[in-house]
Amino acid sequence: MSGTVAEILINGRQLTIEQVVEIADHPEIQVSVNPAAIPAINRAADAVQQLISEGRIAYGITTGFGAFKDKLISADEVEKLQENIILSHAIGVGPLLDDRTVRAIMLIRANTLVKGHSGIRLETVNLLLALLNRNILPLIPSKGSLGASGDLAPLAHMSLALLGVGQVKMDGQVIEARDALRKASLQPIKLAAKEGLALTNGTTMMTAIGALLVHAAESLLDTANCVGAMSIEAQNGTLKAFSPKLHAARPQKFQAETAAQIRDLLSGSQLTRPDNSTNVQDAYTLRCIPQVHGAVRSAIEYARSVVETELNSVTDNPLLFFEDGQLEVVSGGNFHGEPLALALDFLAIALADLGNMSERRIAKLIDNHTEHYPSFLAAQGGLNSGFMLLQYTAAALASENKSLAHPSSLDTLPSSGNVEDHVSMGANAANHCAMVLENVTTIIAIELMSAAQAIDFRLKEDPARQQGKGTAVAMRKVREITPFFAKDTFFQPYLLKLVDLVRSGGFSTDMA
Repeated sequence: MSGTVAEILINGRQLTIEQVVEIADHPEIQVSVNPAAIPAINRAADAVQQLISEGRIAYGITTGFGAFKDKLISADEVEKLQENIILSHAIGVGPLLDDRTVRAIMLIRANTLVKGHSGIRLETVNLLLALLNRNILPLIPSKGSLGASGDLAPLAHMSLALLGVGQVKMDGQVIEARDALRKASLQPIKLAAKEGLALTNGTTMMTAIGALLVHAAESLLDTANCVGAMSIEAQNGTLKAFSPKLHAARPQKFQAETAAQIRDLLSGSQLTRPDNSTNVQDAYTLRCIPQVHGAVRSAIEYARSVVETELNSVTDNPLLFFEDGQLEVVSGGNFHGEPLALALDFLAIALADLGNMSERRIAKLIDNHTEHYPSFLAAQGGLNSGFMLLQYTAAALASENKSLAHPSSLDTLPSSGNVEDHVSMGANAANHCAMVLENVTTIIAIELMSAAQAIDFRLKEDPARQQGKGTAVAMRKVREITPFFAKDTFFQPYLLKLVDLVRSGGFSTDMA
């Protein structure tokens, strides 16, 4: 765990995507509340009790939730109200979120609560962090959130463990939450007023998935640039389309940077066409890599900006504010996931098109349109099918992505008696984007296998030729996992290992 810190302090203002990824990946990192944040937490918790003692009406504190916003709750029932929201809202379904995502959710929820506007007690936040620090992870289903009022069902499942209800994963085993708390010498908590609402009302699941997706997408795009450069070599492409002056004439963000990355990867390559060739230009999926991949980079940057803002935002309702010693309770809609829904839809569309580019390059690699390698990259076509079905798999995944990338944010179904009459569907956007990213990861791994096979055919023609300084490194990494295939074999195990390497970021650094 080189370079990983042993502990981070959260204050609701400085959490980064990189920290979320570190803590998601490394359960040994401990998370604590920054002591400087404690006075604001205590002030807001005390203010909730003040509201109750003064008999003031405040949504979710002395009233019911959603369509029951006009139902007043007596002072002796306000704590039961908070327990009830956890129990009644934990109704998620579908596949469980993986451990990384659950850890990210717990971290981000704690971070937003310590900002001092939610009215939750320090002891409640500390119990949530105690579970995180001991890697006791609530079982959270991935489906059931409308993205407004936040991720209610997933966060209710997260919060059940604080009450000693439901199941958690501890030491790799699924056990009852009450047993896990006992084994960890922790006590279940009795929620105070506002706390159930503060725990469940917010955009935390979609933010957690978004943070992990942005980090993975940045790495995947670097790999896509790398394999795009390998495909240029495989197909004897030209570098004329990557001229700096060409991209300076159209200064779209990241276009010139992408072209420069391709030039660096191919620096010194003897597998590209000379500039004086009569074949003056390549297919779009080669010569338009800067324009398309650069646009994808811009979409990822936009998603990063939205997610990083959300990491340090307060997204429950109502919020408590203090000015000149006076308490103001403001009901609003910070829980609405539209900023994230739009960003994650955009990210899914961009990644799907990255996969479209890669799948078309794979198709060209296996087509018999060149004298440099045989059809389907098969050494003895007919007896051997070669990479024919690898392209089928890539095409199937690219096709699926076109359905998954349909914008979830375009859909809205009113809920809670039409009080919550516009919802973001941001959780669906996050789940779909994660599926797109996984599909594109596999597509790019298939292109890596295909480009390496084609390049080996070319090098067999002339072993003295050199690859580019970056593509040669990538080729060595591929060949550490997959050999040159002189005949048909069981390809899938090689592909899955290569997918794992792409997923881990093995092609995103030290390539150029």
